[in-house]
Amino acid sequence: MKVVNLKQAILQAWKERWSDYQWAINMKRFFPRGATWDILNLAEALLEQAMIGPSPNPLILSYLKYAISSQMVSYSTVLTAISKFDDFSRDLCVQSLLEIMDMFCDRLSCHGKAEECISLCRALLSSLTWFLRCATFYAEKVKDPLEQAAAENQLKMCLERLEKVLSSTKNRALIHIAKLEEASSWSTVEQSLVKLGEHLNNLGRSPLRSQADDCVSLIKSIPTMLSVHSEQLNKTGFPTVHAVVLLEGTMNLTGETQPLVEQLMMVKRMQRIPSPLFVLEIWKACFVGLIECPEGTEELKWTAFTFLKMPQVLVKLKKYPQGDKDFTEDVNCAFEFLLKLTPLLDKADQRCNCNCMSLLLQECSKQGLLSEANMNNLIDKRAADKENSPSLKSAENANIQPNPGLILRAEPTVTNILKTMDADHSKSPEGLLGVLGHMLSGKSLDLLLAAAAATGKLKSFARKFVNTESPKVFISPPSAKSGPVRALLFDISFLMLCHVAQTYGSEVILSDSNPPGEVPFFETWMLTCMPEEGKILNPDHPCFRPDSTKVESLVALLNNSSEMKLVQMKWHEVCLSISAAILEILNAWENGVLTFESIQKITDNIKGKVCSMAVCAVAWLVAHVRMLGLDEREKSLQMIRQLATPLYGENTLQFYNER
Repeated sequence: MKVVNLKQAILQAWKERWSDYQWAINMKRFFPRGATWDILNLAEALLEQAMIGPSPNPLILSYLKYAISSQMVSYSTVLTAISKFDDFSRDLCVQSLLEIMDMFCDRLSCHGKAEECISLCRALLSSLTWFLRCATFYAEKVKDPLEQAAAENQLKMCLERLEKVLSSTKNRALIHIAKLEEASSWSTVEQSLVKLGEHLNNLGRSPLRSQADDCVSLIKSIPTMLSVHSEQLNKTGFPTVHAVVLLEGTMNLTGETQPLVEQLMMVKRMQRIPSPLFVLEIWKACFVGLIECPEGTEELKWTAFTFLKMPQVLVKLKKYPQGDKDFTEDVNCAFEFLLKLTPLLDKADQRCNCNCMSLLLQECSKQGLLSEANMNNLIDKRAADKENSPSLKSAENANIQPNPGLILRAEPTVTNILKTMDADHSKSPEGLLGVLGHMLSGKSLDLLLAAAAATGKLKSFARKFVNTESPKVFISPPSAKSGPVRALLFDISFLMLCHVAQTYGSEVILSDSNPPGEVPFFETWMLTCMPEEGKILNPDHPCFRPDSTKVESLVALLNNSSEMKLVQMKWHEVCLSISAAILEILNAWENGVLTFESIQKITDNIKGKVCSMAVCAVAWLVAHVRMLGLDEREKSLQMIRQLATPLYGENTLQFYNER
């Protein structure tokens, strides 16, 4: 019924002489609820009505042109509809169809699912067969002296469009995909080529003959496209460079830049890679990494690697002899090549929710790798490309701040924080607490750590926190006012260091230059007590068995006190004693001395103020549980669950949720 109604609507529009935009408005009114015009075959229905007489109906053709321009119909359905027209004796109708093809054949694309992309490939293959049939018809008519001039004119128009379609590598690639999908359709093309060849002799040595021969050779080259392209790729693609960059970005963000520079230069020399293609391959690998990396911390790492570390690597590569040309010209040339990889750049922009190329160019210019004129020229070209491509920003991403911009802003912040941490905070630690608290908000910490890792500052950044949680940081005597601040400074520093060790590995925290017998508390705890992949902890290790008097007083404090006294606490001693205290508490619970309610009160005391106590307790419990039989684990696992659940109450210290 809808198909019938569609034809009636077109006829009504023609009878009442609606303009094209009136027609579009009324069509949407006739067919509400987002009717898909391709399913209704709108393009075919319009062409069918327009081509009834010896010449096309201009009004109905204007509706089709409006539908194409406003994307009511897809290019694939228009091409399919055109390829069904076979009365080539109606010259004016053929001319109109060729003019419709002019509207989009140089920019064929489609939006939607893979099936729609395949439909476009098939439609293009059908239209190729139609072009060949059309050319054969007019090449045959050239023999007739009475119709020679008109036939040559029609043939010229047909071959011009065919050449325009085939001159695009992308269009030939789409036809190649259709050939692989439907071998039978390609055999129809081959038969049409044979028929056209039989009539080409009628053209003599005219320009039309050479134009037709060019089209035929382009069509015959389509089946060999992949093999020819793979030869070109061997000359321009360098997978070793790609692998070195991807491995470094994935596994070694914190590594020094010099070893990477030397590896890359060795590959460049061994494979004799021209400098522009070498730099291009580096950027291609970076963008692939950005697109493919998992969300979260890994995404921030890759962003920092691409926008902060790799420009620094190129600055060092610039110092090596590169041949006659200036290295900045090679970098500019590499970016010119990169601009041609529009799908790669679009995908990266979509992933990062920003214009990645523009930000990268600005960073390279800042590092002296590009002149300002070249930078502006490349930014303008990318902006023009983005205008021609469909909008990549989705509504839900519109308010999300892009990671590349955040990472680039985090880099100077790291330097400022390092300077702030170097100041003397022993007399008034509140200022330092404000800095640390600000770092905990949102994803600030991960951004700062990624920026520090990419610029080689992570070790010194982490060492500042190792010193912050040291008991020697405070010269002034403990007081009721300083107690909570001391507790928070210790806790935030401890938790940040745990996060750094888990994200970037414990080696970025360890120092080679500790004085003998003065290993900071966190290093000791991390090496012996912190669970890591591949590390087996011994719950009976001496580090878990500190001074028994301290353990007893801690157990009494946890069990009896309604709340922890913050003033007298030496937090590094508490964290070392907590494992033995937990063992005592577990034994008391196992033997019925303590009830579940008592255990809840104890775990609330442990996690309620200083979260690092809970971390140390769970670290020991994890090691302890692994030594127990399955039937002995229940109470230990219950305690882990209790400690891992945040406390929802007002009587907690500042920044509790963030911690």
